[in-house]
Amino acid sequence: MMKRIFLAAIVATFAAGSAFAQETCESKAVGKDGKPLAGAAKTSFLKKCKADACTPKAVSADGKPLAGAAKNSFMKKCEVGA
Repeated sequence: MMKRIFLAAIVATFAAGSAFAQETCESKAVGKDGKPLAGAAKTSFLKKCKADACTPKAVSADGKPLAGAAKNSFMKKCEVGA
């Protein structure tokens, strides 16, 4: 019984740690003074952050960078999920 409780505590610790480690663009939208961004500054930051997060992932199955309509489609889908 004690082993089960100990194992459950370890699994819960790792699950919580990985959940806290994920930073989103929304959580990074903070100004130099430590206050959250708002308005146009926030919109601009989020757009750039999402594009920066998706650009390295825009590769084809053979490892070549996507271009043209394929890249535009991928970026649209990726930025919605980012």
